[in-house]
Amino acid sequence: MLKIGFDNEKYLKMQSEHILERINGFGGKLYLEFGGKLFDDYHAARVLPGFAPDSKIRMLMKLKDQAEIVIVVSAIAMEANKMRADLGITYDMDALRLIDAFSEIGLYVGSVVITHYTAQPAADAFIKKLNNLGVKVFRHYPIPGYPSNPKLIASEEGYGKNEYIETERSLVVVTAPGPGSGKMATCLSQLYHDNKRGIKSGYAKFETFPIWNLSLSHPVNIAYEAATVDLGDVNMIDPFHLEAYGETTVNYNRDVEIFPVLKLIFEEIYGECPYKSPTDMGVNMAGRCITDDAAVRNAANSEIIRRYYSTLCKKRKGETDSEEVYKTELCMNRAGINTSDRQAVAAALSKAEETEAPAVAIELPDGRIVTGKTSELLGSSAAALLNALKELAGIRDRIHLIPPVVIEPLCRLKTESLGGHNPRLHADEILIALALSAATNTIASLAMEQLPKLRGSEAHSTVIVSNVDSVTYRKLGINMTTEPEYQTKKLFHR
Repeated sequence: MLKIGFDNEKYLKMQSEHILERINGFGGKLYLEFGGKLFDDYHAARVLPGFAPDSKIRMLMKLKDQAEIVIVVSAIAMEANKMRADLGITYDMDALRLIDAFSEIGLYVGSVVITHYTAQPAADAFIKKLNNLGVKVFRHYPIPGYPSNPKLIASEEGYGKNEYIETERSLVVVTAPGPGSGKMATCLSQLYHDNKRGIKSGYAKFETFPIWNLSLSHPVNIAYEAATVDLGDVNMIDPFHLEAYGETTVNYNRDVEIFPVLKLIFEEIYGECPYKSPTDMGVNMAGRCITDDAAVRNAANSEIIRRYYSTLCKKRKGETDSEEVYKTELCMNRAGINTSDRQAVAAALSKAEETEAPAVAIELPDGRIVTGKTSELLGSSAAALLNALKELAGIRDRIHLIPPVVIEPLCRLKTESLGGHNPRLHADEILIALALSAATNTIASLAMEQLPKLRGSEAHSTVIVSNVDSVTYRKLGINMTTEPEYQTKKLFHR
């Protein structure tokens, strides 16, 4: 069974209390740079079993009456039509999605900031759209030589040119659709303008990873490196914290490298820097809430292997290069693990060799392993899913949950009427068929009842699966990896 290693309720309590302390320490107003995902933080949930994917939002809800959200979007990213890989939407569209998501749960979105603004057509079009929607918009401009000239940055020709963001509450959460949007610069620009207006305010950073009070070699921190190989992030000992306090803490290269510049910018604004190290800037309490280190280590090691397979597949698709694969492999070596530690891998490869066709293996949360083969009617992802539900329900293997006479017309529909080339049912299609069967078939109904028990399972496919299969497995809470191979030798793959 999946062992819990993280106390989520303790985390919510400690985190909100710590942020309140930081607000009070700065005279009643704090700009909090929020890194990572605010919604659906599944990486944290995977490496810290017990961490709820919506923990950050739940924590903010505890501070609901004091918090407002500022969403930062880079004009450069908009002009480049940059996409969020996990959602398949552009950064400007994700900003609208975030506004809706925050508003639906009662969190106040104060404004949107367009950074790196130089009157780019895409940025102007988005500003017009926001104005028409009644959303307040502010423009922040590029600063020559940023961030290497603190005197220019903290002057009327630097931050002084930016439009001042009108905020109403004591906690201003600054977030963005993706990295490189300019969240930190937005916060510091506000400090400059607040100081000119005689408003006492401060800055802090909320990044879950790396966890500052775990060691460099802890699998949770290694898993973070494996997850960010595309960004070039490297964990390291915070030398400024070690010098100031004689205490070893972990941060990552970008924050350590930028800290001397930040320190000078703070000194230009305030006359002194309120922080002695980049670790001081953080407010993350996650490391204080680990209850079972062994469980967390095991979960993080599994994530490192998953990231390795993900990088292999990205390379196969032409989305990255061998350097990223090498870096992820180094992460596995540092953690002392390899792909054979992922039980579903050997089972899937064995099934594929036996059937001479693509196969999927699923390791259930209790350790049992089931497999699925490719057939004329079902893809291996769909077959493995049905077999897993049978295993959980105690239904004999030879019993059909969905009769072939029901599946066959669906397969013909896909090819003869809808123009598809692959008649086999995908994972989502087989679940719809199972749900329909469950209305009149008690055995199918029993299988449907097992769906929640799949959460926390581990799966492996011997070929790269379709996006629809991948998404279905993810929605069910199944962590899937695949071999970096396609089922066919075609150049174009959906």
